[in-house]
Amino acid sequence: MLHLRVITPSDRTDEVVLLIEKTVGTTHLVVLPGAARDPAGDVVMCDVAREAGDELLAALRGLGIDTTGSIAVESIDLSLSERADRAEADAPGEGADAVLWEQLTDATHEESTLSVTYLAFITLATMIAACGVVLDNAILIVGAMAVGPEFGPLAGLSTAIVRRRPRLALRSLIALLVGFAAAMAVTVAFSLFMDAVDLFSEQQLKADRPNTGFIYAPDWFSFVVAVLAGIAGTLSLTSAKSGALVGVAISVTTIPAAANAAVALSYGDTKQTWGSTEQLLLNLLGIIVAGTLTLLAQKWLWSRQPKNAP
Repeated sequence: MLHLRVITPSDRTDEVVLLIEKTVGTTHLVVLPGAARDPAGDVVMCDVAREAGDELLAALRGLGIDTTGSIAVESIDLSLSERADRAEADAPGEGADAVLWEQLTDATHEESTLSVTYLAFITLATMIAACGVVLDNAILIVGAMAVGPEFGPLAGLSTAIVRRRPRLALRSLIALLVGFAAAMAVTVAFSLFMDAVDLFSEQQLKADRPNTGFIYAPDWFSFVVAVLAGIAGTLSLTSAKSGALVGVAISVTTIPAAANAAVALSYGDTKQTWGSTEQLLLNLLGIIVAGTLTLLAQKWLWSRQPKNAP
């Protein structure tokens, strides 16, 4: 279930209340006349089944409530109410299959912001992965994958394509390009420093690396895994099962590939640099294609569900 808190101008309250009452899957309607001060107006609250949430949000935006007032949505972790159970049963479809497009767009917008924190995480993850590739240490590689924040902009790009949001697409693309460029540049400097203090060596990079050699040797399996990870990651975002994102993060080699390319570049190893770059681009492409197709499939499947009726 979702909890909606709407601030509406007093002259639009009746329309909002009527809309909520007509939407199948809503319950626990509360109206507080004159309770809002900034912006001034009435407060209308209700609970709505997740599968009816997107339709209700779209209708509220159609009334202009997002510009004249506000619409806030929260997930309800526990609701002990027979009315709530009945509302969920009456709403068409399954809550786990429903996509809250406004929530998804907002979440990916935030995750796609090029911030100091984002740059710090992607740079630290790449530096950790650099240690992993030089030492041929799979544990460090997995740790770097888990730290990397790159799935946010990738999901943002897929969402922007499906939702036709050019600004979100541009924001996501900038975060990806600038983030990886900055992380790799810092990692090159980090690699040179580690070499200067005898912690990295070119011999380690060029030695047999059974645990990490795949990073600079892309093949079709790399693309297949990226596609599967993109599907899983997108489903975890749309179904609010964020725990699955950790598994997605450690199944693709974006961060390790960037790290291997940076270390190889610092030693002038063009073969590994190019192979790692191919691996990076292949993974990025697979995730974006899979994420976009998954969202399109979800949108189509949900359009086949019976609509709410008064």
